[in-house]
Amino acid sequence: MAPQNSPSLGILSFVALVILVVEPYRAFGSSRGNPFRFITDDNSAGMCASAVIVHGYKCQEFEVTTDDGYILSVQRIPKGRGGGGGANRPPVLLQHGVLVDGVTWLQNSPEQSPAMILADNGFDVWISNVRGTRYSRRHVTLDPNSPDYWNWTWDDLVVHDLPTVIDLVVHQTGQKIHYIGHSMGTLIALASFSEGRNLDKVKSAALLSPVAYLSHMTTALGVKAARAFVSEITTIFGLAEFNPRGEPVSNFLKALCAQAGVDCYDLITALTGKNCCVNATTVEHFLKNEPQSTSTKNLVHLSQTVRDGVLSKYDYGSNDFNQAHYGETKPPKYNLTNIPHDLPLFLSYGGQDALSDVQDVETLLDYLKFHDVDKLHIQYIKDFAHADFIIGITAKDIVYNQIISFFRNQG
Repeated sequence: MAPQNSPSLGILSFVALVILVVEPYRAFGSSRGNPFRFITDDNSAGMCASAVIVHGYKCQEFEVTTDDGYILSVQRIPKGRGGGGGANRPPVLLQHGVLVDGVTWLQNSPEQSPAMILADNGFDVWISNVRGTRYSRRHVTLDPNSPDYWNWTWDDLVVHDLPTVIDLVVHQTGQKIHYIGHSMGTLIALASFSEGRNLDKVKSAALLSPVAYLSHMTTALGVKAARAFVSEITTIFGLAEFNPRGEPVSNFLKALCAQAGVDCYDLITALTGKNCCVNATTVEHFLKNEPQSTSTKNLVHLSQTVRDGVLSKYDYGSNDFNQAHYGETKPPKYNLTNIPHDLPLFLSYGGQDALSDVQDVETLLDYLKFHDVDKLHIQYIKDFAHADFIIGITAKDIVYNQIISFFRNQG
């Protein structure tokens, strides 16, 4: 079937899906868990059974608790369908973006889904699901129906979620990891590396549709949505759960689409860019699984990046509040020049991406200009937009074969 335009997996795009899809999803209640707890090889309630085992792969479900009490679900595909490869297959951690979960790496056939491509090529694949998403909607004390559960931003993913999941993988495998992030998954990795976090446990990182700067988003709807999140959304939603399938979010988007200069006729393409290589079957499957909830406060933080043009911690909106949280009147910036110059990085970005815009990626690359030449691989794909990197039918040949070669060259 011919490729068509599709929903993106990125920063603001999934908000738009509530206009197209109103389908309830299952929420998990609160429960208590121990760090690094192995659940089962075949959890009928989890991602393994629904998206991996059905294709003939082994799959394991883990849960791990962050130091601030969030219970995260992690899946492991230890080997490909053909087996082999020995006991020390190199581990690779896949980190999704905002408003989706780990299922995003499993949307296509096994021959076209990143997680299975990597497993079939000799990697021990681990899939992360950040707090608030379908399989990680738990906490040791807080209920997800409580606003307190949603009082976090991507700063907290840098400090709590990412190191907790990395520690799980390293603990289970005894090896450093390779890392693949998409969209917000690249943002939290870059922020983490800039602060010296997890560097002793990461062998290399591949960043797809890298997001660090968002000043050049090319759509009127995206810009207006970002401005609304900064100026109005905290009052409307109370810094609690942002549920893309809920009525308040749908009403919010309809109001945005009614504003002058915003064309919502082709809503998805307007937000994400024209994805070249995603077919209708994948879109249908995708809409059955996504979008997922995030915190409204997280979207406010992302929107501050659009507004301010800098990469910094969450701005509490006043000098006094920032002083109380950070000991200074302005939120501290993440200094990407602090990323070690010898950390192997693979960056891939698309010429049609309206969220991870070429100009913003070039700003990121300027911060990496002193990186060791033999440790930085940059791939530019003229026809790719945001979703093509994850669910595009040509991504295996164009992107993932290159990533596999890059990882293997790191030893």
